[in-house]
Amino acid sequence: MFSRIIPSSGPPRVLALAQLTNAFGDGAYYVCSALYFTRIVGLSPTQVGFGLTLGWALGFVAGVPLGHLADRRGARGTAALLAVATGTAVGSFLFVRSFALFVLAACLYTCCQCGLGAARQALLAGLVDKAKRTEIRAYLQATVNAGLAVGAAIGGLALHFDTRQAYLAVFAMDALSFLASALVLLRLPVVPPSPPAPAGEPALAVLRDRPYALISLLNMIMLLYMPLLSLVIPLWIVQRTAAPSWTVSALLVLNTLSVVLFQVRVARRVTGLGTASRAVRHAGLVMLASCAVFALSAAGSTAWVTGAVLLVAACLQVLGEMMQASGAWEIGFALAPADKQGQYQGFFGAGTAVARMLGPLLLTALIVTWGPPGWFLLGGLFLLAGFAMGPAVRWAERTRAAAPATGVLRQVPSP
Repeated sequence: MFSRIIPSSGPPRVLALAQLTNAFGDGAYYVCSALYFTRIVGLSPTQVGFGLTLGWALGFVAGVPLGHLADRRGARGTAALLAVATGTAVGSFLFVRSFALFVLAACLYTCCQCGLGAARQALLAGLVDKAKRTEIRAYLQATVNAGLAVGAAIGGLALHFDTRQAYLAVFAMDALSFLASALVLLRLPVVPPSPPAPAGEPALAVLRDRPYALISLLNMIMLLYMPLLSLVIPLWIVQRTAAPSWTVSALLVLNTLSVVLFQVRVARRVTGLGTASRAVRHAGLVMLASCAVFALSAAGSTAWVTGAVLLVAACLQVLGEMMQASGAWEIGFALAPADKQGQYQGFFGAGTAVARMLGPLLLTALIVTWGPPGWFLLGGLFLLAGFAMGPAVRWAERTRAAAPATGVLRQVPSP
């Protein structure tokens, strides 16, 4: 089991251990946070939703400059510093007693999280050979899922006790997990900082890289699968199908274990930009099929039939998720200049923040309210984004081939 989630040795193993340490606390936090803010702090669901939406919007903006900071000041030190800052932000939730303080703490938390993600990816790019980056990134994803599963079980204990002290213990554990992760990151070799941008070249070059922006937009559309399992599918099962409510938990376990067991195997099939584009294209097809099967689950007349249909849909969904992730990692790394990985990963990773910010509202209205037609529309979006990725990647490759020796990307007209 451990060979499926922990790389064999060297810096990749330290990176995996750093994220595993952090994932224990995050898993517990994700399970408990909504109930803590509403039942213990006394905020309304609308207030919590607004605070988190605003926070992820700011995180979307903060990812690029914080990633640039990792490029210029060194990825290891920046990642460790942002891990400490994120732990501090989580710890500040312990003292939140009002809506205003909650919004402030949420904005600090999301900005640090987005910056930490960019710095970690820059660290990975600086320590791992190009040919192994996608495979190692898959190991990290499997590691995170395993840690989240353990953390969720711990959070479940806090939900069982349902006391202020239990929830505060979970938040304290998550804050400490970030501090422990920072200490683990400091065991990694130093990644030399990049030199300043040449005269005439913008410091945040990614903001002018139109092909990469298009690729990031397409990736963001594909990432709309993220709110499905945590919010939309549970609501769909309870409100629109004959399946029992415990099916929600079963599908979550299926998703987590599948990523832990098979993400690395799926990622090994991606060996370059060609296979990465193909993986994303196939992911669009699989996700369309998954959405179609989820739509059909509303027609099930018995719990067993509906449960079987949902199981098939969830298997297709997690397969598409793993294929999309593997292709996107390769594309995001390969098309980023070596000296600007931090800012490029901050921009590419902003799709996660946007999916978390807009996905719940968009997909709830599209699927839970509209029903089966919403599933087919979402599947169509996945299909279009998946098929558009190949031409977008080829456009980006042409701009890099046409770039002068200075490394400044020269834009060419869109095909």
